[in-house]
Amino acid sequence: MQSLTQEIQNFSRSRLRKQCTRVTSLSGRRIIETWKGSTIAVVEDPVPPERMLGYVPDTSWDLQVGLIKPYLLLGSQDAAHDFGTLSKHKVSHILNVAFGVENVFPDLFIYKTISILDQPDTELLQYLQDCCDFIQQAHREKGVVLVHCNAGVSRAPAVVIGYLMSCDGQSFEDALSLVKSARPASSPNPGFLEQLRNYKLPAVNGGVMDL
Repeated sequence: MQSLTQEIQNFSRSRLRKQCTRVTSLSGRRIIETWKGSTIAVVEDPVPPERMLGYVPDTSWDLQVGLIKPYLLLGSQDAAHDFGTLSKHKVSHILNVAFGVENVFPDLFIYKTISILDQPDTELLQYLQDCCDFIQQAHREKGVVLVHCNAGVSRAPAVVIGYLMSCDGQSFEDALSLVKSARPASSPNPGFLEQLRNYKLPAVNGGVMDL
């Protein structure tokens, strides 16, 4: 019986079975890595179109800012984190309604953070008073406020719609249309839309009360 040392000494690389490794990227591109001797050969593995993944990751920054009013802007966290974009739009106040997104220029802008979960069952209306107060504060101080969440798609647009309804007297349909026109990516989740659609302002002396 051979010892382990003898087996190792008598081992021949030619006895190894050929091995290859397939690597698939997020975009569906496949690479085949094959050992040839002591080196690795890398070749492209063609993939039929029907087997490609249905998405391509978007790693570009979203710096598109929607102009709602001269003093009110709507965007994503990317815009809120890009000093050039903030300077270009003369932003002075930033309303952060994201969850877990830091305020990166605390010494340069006036911030208010109201963490809202982007879930259909989140009670959006309970946050509107504080959001509207801050936007109105920026307006009184002749500043420009950027309202943002993470992607600038659901929470921030919903807050801006609520502001337009409560402080500008707009109907739900008009406010939604304005927000989508200013930032086409806007798409509040169904729960937020339902809450805003059914939102009724309290009447004061026969009129509408500003929140």
